[in-house]
Amino acid sequence: MPSIEELYDQAYDLLCDGEADGAIKAYQAVLDIDPDYVDAVHDLAHAYADKDMLDEAIETAKRLIALTPDDAMGFTILSRFYQQKGMIPEAEAEAAKARVLDWKRELQEKKLGQG
Repeated sequence: MPSIEELYDQAYDLLCDGEADGAIKAYQAVLDIDPDYVDAVHDLAHAYADKDMLDEAIETAKRLIALTPDDAMGFTILSRFYQQKGMIPEAEAEAAKARVLDWKRELQEKKLGQG
């Protein structure tokens, strides 16, 4: 039986090859083993978006944010999916959250560099 990392790699290869249906199934298999596998959640959101399954992409991006609330990436992709769906106010709100997190990260990096 392949390891979870091997399953993830297979899913990623499918996504990169443009095989979103297979990638979705493969990412779901990874998440059946480890529901908190952040990279798989992130990539699953993209696979859904590639299939124009924007409701699923949005819900998966929200799941990513729940797992990594201090990382701007989840907010950034959620913003993009909202924009694709024509939900501009929601997209702008999520983009603003991502910018704030980036600013906080930059300030923290500057503090660490001065210490």
